[in-house]
Amino acid sequence: MRALFFTCSFFSLLLPGAVFADGEGDNDFAKVRKVPPPGVEVSAEDREKLEEGVRVLRVEIGKLGNEPLLPDVEIYAKAVDWALRYDEFFKPEDFKAGYALLEEGFTRAKQLTAGDAPWTKQTGLVVRGYRSRIDGSVQPYGLVVPENYVFDGEKRHRLDFWFHGRGETATELGFIRDRTHNRGQFTPADTLVLHPFGRYCNANKFAGEVDLFEALEHARSQYRIDDDRIAVRGFSMGGAACWQFAVHYADQWMAAQPGAGFAETREFLRVFQNEVVEPTDYEEKLFHLYDCTDWAINLVQCPTVAYSGEVDKQKQAGDIMEAALKKEGITLTHLIGPKMAHQIDEGSAKEIDRRLDSIAVTGRDRMPSMVLFVTYTLRYNRMNWVTVDALEKHWAQARVDAEIAGVVVKLTTRNVAALTLEMPAGMCPIPVWAQPMLVIDGQEIDAARVGSDRSWKVRLLKKEGKWQLAGDAEPGLRKKHGLQGPIDDAFMDAFVFVKPTGPAVNEKVGAWVDSELTRAVAQWRQQFRGDARVIEDKALTDADIAANNLVLWGDPSSNAVLARVLEKLPLTWDASKVEIGGKNGEGSHHVPVLIFPNPLNPEKYVVVNSGFTYREYDYLNNARQVPKLPDWALIDIDTPPNARHPGKVVAGGFFGEAWETLPTAE
Repeated sequence: MRALFFTCSFFSLLLPGAVFADGEGDNDFAKVRKVPPPGVEVSAEDREKLEEGVRVLRVEIGKLGNEPLLPDVEIYAKAVDWALRYDEFFKPEDFKAGYALLEEGFTRAKQLTAGDAPWTKQTGLVVRGYRSRIDGSVQPYGLVVPENYVFDGEKRHRLDFWFHGRGETATELGFIRDRTHNRGQFTPADTLVLHPFGRYCNANKFAGEVDLFEALEHARSQYRIDDDRIAVRGFSMGGAACWQFAVHYADQWMAAQPGAGFAETREFLRVFQNEVVEPTDYEEKLFHLYDCTDWAINLVQCPTVAYSGEVDKQKQAGDIMEAALKKEGITLTHLIGPKMAHQIDEGSAKEIDRRLDSIAVTGRDRMPSMVLFVTYTLRYNRMNWVTVDALEKHWAQARVDAEIAGVVVKLTTRNVAALTLEMPAGMCPIPVWAQPMLVIDGQEIDAARVGSDRSWKVRLLKKEGKWQLAGDAEPGLRKKHGLQGPIDDAFMDAFVFVKPTGPAVNEKVGAWVDSELTRAVAQWRQQFRGDARVIEDKALTDADIAANNLVLWGDPSSNAVLARVLEKLPLTWDASKVEIGGKNGEGSHHVPVLIFPNPLNPEKYVVVNSGFTYREYDYLNNARQVPKLPDWALIDIDTPPNARHPGKVVAGGFFGEAWETLPTAE
């Protein structure tokens, strides 16, 4: 029996040639290495054969039309095609893997043509695919299906997510190859294990976060999953992913098991990277998005078993979360591997499994009598039966402590302007014959009675310091879940880049826009593994506007769509001047970037002149991959773009809760 489980992940340790972010050499933004790294040379013979294989497979795919299982085949063509087109064969063994993937894709295509799909009834290691709503790309995920799974049975199975570690060479080809041969470190009995691709190497943030839920949605359509027995687990970069899923979605899981990784930005980079982080005021606020220490109290809803190696630098993550929970009066279960570096020892692995198996006996508590919930943004606004609908101030801590005691529901709030209490049919513990009493911040309110189906819903609104019962929505433009910013939030749902076709306001602005748009398309492909959809402004349709966040590139002179909505944006822009957020810049060399509800469809965003806001320097360490710009910024393009910024950021800030312009940049 092996003495150690190398859980830095199958990418980081088991794949030769993996690249790590580590050391002060990655702290110089003037000398940023490429991520993914350059590949090895492809011989003329291999290139010809592989390109022909991709072509033949694409022909077979084309014959299948709108077959629902088509992504299960397309993932193989994409993996090899992108490796060829974008220099992503990283070692000689990758060519053998490329041939094997093409063969598997061709086999699946032929089977589908014949009306069969045997991999959908396969136990053991299985690779599946789905089409993402974000950009229409096909994305892979891996499954370990237990040998006792009965495909025509009724039993629902526990599912464990396993988040992989950092691997800069772990593109689709490496991921699929590994998910075909490696069961992973933990395969509990009678349990489906789902390995998300996470859209490459981003610690499952942004599109990588959406990847988990899209993969889960697809897996639910194909396998019988017990929704009360889903666990999130991971190590190294995957441990960081586990922390963020645990604190942001604590009510969704029966348990969390993070190992190593990082749990916040500033202190981790100091310890692991020897980097001094000196954020602006808005960057400091945006750290709250992924600084799990700020959200630690949410783990009350999610049983958590953390692990660290005794001499691992990344023990810092478990230690800092332990300290954050201690401030709340909670003791973190933190297993320490004796003398272990970046590894899980066999004894700790067994103890982790024993504890999670025990938790699985009870499963998730869907309707706890007490909810303790912290948030800083409406992106993460729900915990069990409590939903925060509005904040008094974004990026400051908002908290709800809620408890059911008999017919009394007691709540204490801070920085909350509206909330909903909702218990679905069959779940409300308050007797149907009783008059529920709400006590919120000391104020008593008689609420509606429980329905005969044992459901209950109450919406509350705070006005002039007093709480009152409210309807479903407040009139007017307000920040709400999925429409609250910052700029990066637009890329967690369907989006389209709208390219200008007219003459720019001046040559310098036009050149900057062209360069940044080209970069945004390339970086979306490299870092989030999809092709960003690009449409010319004059070709944009009503259907595009209805279905997508619009990312408008250019200026009011060059982009017809931007000109169309300009008057309804908090922005003044002409050849002589740019004004945003109360800040002014000369039109000759200043460009605004911003996010705002789309005046043409207020249920979607409009973004001006920005892709996701972290840049090449931040690719080198996943803890850096946090939003770098807020709701708006003014950029001086006389300073050329670099690996950290799109130019000189003159000013930046957030819009208010009603999307109003605040008097000064925050």
